[in-house]
Amino acid sequence: MKNSGSILNGFIKPLILVAFISTLAACSSTKKFNKNLGRDFSNSAVFNQSFSGFALMDPVNNEMLNEYNSQKYFTPASNVKLLTFYAGLKVLGDSLPALSYVIQNDSLIFKGTGDPSFLYADAYRSKVYEFLKNREENLYYQRPVFNEESFGPGWSWDDYNYYYSVERAAFPIYGNYVEFNSEIGQDKPSTNIQQFEDSLIASKNDLDIERDLDKNIFRYNNSKLKEGSSRIVPFKYSEELFTKLLADTLNKPVKLIDEKWKITTSSKIFYSLPADSLYKTMLRNSDNFIAEQLLIMVGNNVSDSLSTKNAIKFMKSKYLNDLPDELIWVDGSGLSRYNLVTPRSMVVLLKKIMEEIPQEKLFDFLPTGGQNGTLKNWYKAEEPYIFAKTGTLSNNHNLSGYIKTKSGRILLFSFMNNNYTVSSSIIKTEMQRILRNIYLNY
Repeated sequence: MKNSGSILNGFIKPLILVAFISTLAACSSTKKFNKNLGRDFSNSAVFNQSFSGFALMDPVNNEMLNEYNSQKYFTPASNVKLLTFYAGLKVLGDSLPALSYVIQNDSLIFKGTGDPSFLYADAYRSKVYEFLKNREENLYYQRPVFNEESFGPGWSWDDYNYYYSVERAAFPIYGNYVEFNSEIGQDKPSTNIQQFEDSLIASKNDLDIERDLDKNIFRYNNSKLKEGSSRIVPFKYSEELFTKLLADTLNKPVKLIDEKWKITTSSKIFYSLPADSLYKTMLRNSDNFIAEQLLIMVGNNVSDSLSTKNAIKFMKSKYLNDLPDELIWVDGSGLSRYNLVTPRSMVVLLKKIMEEIPQEKLFDFLPTGGQNGTLKNWYKAEEPYIFAKTGTLSNNHNLSGYIKTKSGRILLFSFMNNNYTVSSSIIKTEMQRILRNIYLNY
């Protein structure tokens, strides 16, 4: 009679052989797919006339699975928001500082910290309104050290009239924009901010509502206004306008004082919102305003001024100095075409981000294919498999994030497309085909 060990070995050895052959077949299949993926880029009529780059990484093995022009620099557009998100995770903590203040005799003197949430419709209700409304002291707003231009470097100046290009500020209010509504039977649009009602002037301009470049005069053309429509227009920000709007909102005086005003006591910080609430809005909706202000807040936290440059310098030297390629990073939102990044650096950034935050929470922050945010109409599937940040400017579309494959692996990818002249939907359709194949084959 054979012993049990011999019988067991008789079963195990064939099983090991089968597993080995299956592994070889899987590796061979993956290699074949990778080869075909390379051909997808090099032979694609869609990608041939433009400039495309791709990187696919396994974060578990720290292995680059597939690359195409991954070492080349691209204009990332709103993929920059992933850098801003990472900066917030590393610097800002759980709650956002809304303002700094001191109490001096019968006065409360406060400064802005860059917090974008005050009376912003797309943010959760901030605690700042109740804090200032219920104070018994006289309110004084002190000009902060804020040397930023209203627009970031490399922004298109003629976008000033559009919702995605609001001005940066030390203490934003109402999202730094005004909303106009066109109702049936009205002679002119109504506004959510009473201050601007007298700033509306009938005109024959080409747009329905257009603000003057350097002042808060809004010209409307009734022939182009549609009844029941609304229009968001950024206003020209100043500390004088801020204090006036704040006084009107609180229904109490707010005086503006110089930054040299002598403070005799140490300042305190008043916190407004959980940081998570703004991260989710920024990433899902690709909110430029929140992104710019968050990076300003980071600058305020790591230096003595509300400075985007200081924030970027700090992050690059302390947390991003090990990326494969040096970042050319100039703003928080990606509106600037001066920003440059490589796909292989983006996937390393994605790995850093996933080490900071639980996967389920991270995926909930990001646009989800076929379900929400800027990916609601793309990458549809019964079970979502794309969780990623889009980045779009004219003639540029990028997507960087996480793909959950059919086998359950989580892979990191950055897919960048610059300088195309066809419709962006053609580019997106080809990207969708390639990423779907990765989902099926890994």
